[in-house]
Amino acid sequence: MQQDILINWAPQETRVAVVENGAVQELHVERTLERGLVGNVYLGRVSRVLPGMQSAFIDIGLERAAFLHVADVWQRQEGGEAPMFARKGEPPVPIEKQVFEGQSLMVQVIKDPIGSKGARLSTQISIAGRLLVFLPQDDHIGVSQKIPPQERDALRARLAALVGDKASGGGGGFILRTNGEDATDAELAEDIAYLRKTWAGIKAAAVRLPPQSILHQDLSLLQRVLRDIVSEATQSIRIDSREQFALLQAFGQEFMPQAASKLQLYKGERPIFDLYAIDEEIGRALGRRVDLKSGGYLIVDQTEALTTIDVNTGGYVGARNFDDTIFKTNLEAAGAIARQLRLRNLGGIVIADFIDMLREDHQAAVLAEFKKQLTRDRVKTMVGGFSQLGLVEMTRKRQRESLAHMLCEPCPHCHGVGEVKTARTICYDILRELLREARQFNPREFRVIASQQVIDLFLDEESQHLAGLSDFIGKPISLQVEVGVGQELYDIVLL
Repeated sequence: MQQDILINWAPQETRVAVVENGAVQELHVERTLERGLVGNVYLGRVSRVLPGMQSAFIDIGLERAAFLHVADVWQRQEGGEAPMFARKGEPPVPIEKQVFEGQSLMVQVIKDPIGSKGARLSTQISIAGRLLVFLPQDDHIGVSQKIPPQERDALRARLAALVGDKASGGGGGFILRTNGEDATDAELAEDIAYLRKTWAGIKAAAVRLPPQSILHQDLSLLQRVLRDIVSEATQSIRIDSREQFALLQAFGQEFMPQAASKLQLYKGERPIFDLYAIDEEIGRALGRRVDLKSGGYLIVDQTEALTTIDVNTGGYVGARNFDDTIFKTNLEAAGAIARQLRLRNLGGIVIADFIDMLREDHQAAVLAEFKKQLTRDRVKTMVGGFSQLGLVEMTRKRQRESLAHMLCEPCPHCHGVGEVKTARTICYDILRELLREARQFNPREFRVIASQQVIDLFLDEESQHLAGLSDFIGKPISLQVEVGVGQELYDIVLL
């Protein structure tokens, strides 16, 4: 697999596209005024404790209060800091016994605000470095699950020796990241020192600054490209800004020299995203329908609770028999669904409705292909088997808004429903409203102000009903067009 990363930078927005084998697989967008919050550390103030939900709302200076669940609360105990997880068979310590209203609390954002929900918080702080993740409240030494099992014990022993213990001024927990597998002891020691220095700065700021202050901000999207997105498969990282190229190169040479060596300044005349028609791909990723090469298609619907993906054969009739047609469509759809999850950054519960297959071997092959395609995803996913209804249920970890929620907003006419009432339905609503108004008031005349479509219907097909109502209430009814108004909006003026 060949991977290229393209970075389109502007003062107001940074866009990153991950291209694998010539096809766009991931899109990341960060706007200067809407930067993500995951990883940020705040000194919050507990504004409300809800024992019934075992949660608390924390004011960290954002528009909406953030949310802290009891499962994410850690508490200092004798002998150091440790998580307040319940022992097996024991209930967790109630949140009302751990936090109280007005308390100042150091918290870290683990999920960005999504929709109407505030950010989700944890009191367990973790700081990501180039090679390691630092857990200052823990003493655990861990190794990434992506590193082969036979190598983990030796790496864990090396890391433990470098970390030292609290008596020698060391301590704290560390997790070795995947890109630290081949790091030297000197590189690991440098990362340990950097992370401990960062933590010391956070603790000093917590003492100095008032509640609702930010104590630590995670890296920008440009810097996270080098830290999180670059892999062994990455061939090049091309950026179209000379200034940002110099800054990113300096940052990379200090902290991530291997990733920095892949940086290239793009000097082409065409916009960098035009190389792979990425803007057109973004437009398609915001639509409901995804066409497959075979002639089939997907329908993607995103709701508050879950995302549904429906597979259809469409115009594909190329296989020898109906079962083979369905099987080949589902196989192609498995890869397309995995790609759309990454491209649109769809998280939470996902229901994939593949076309019904009668043969169990076909179901097993489609499920195996789906799981294989999902192994390319850096975000954690869990996939179940086919249900009795032929559905595949899965979850994908959600940390930030989906592409559609980031780039779009609800339609001002339908308010996100996706449909509006017909002009005839609005006409009948207006007739009923006129009758209600006539029973309560006695004006000289009623005037209906509505959209062009509604007024045209009143002047044509619904003219008899309007005239009949005017005779019934004994008042004239005049009509007026409001240019540019939505079809569902109207007003009745009493003259």
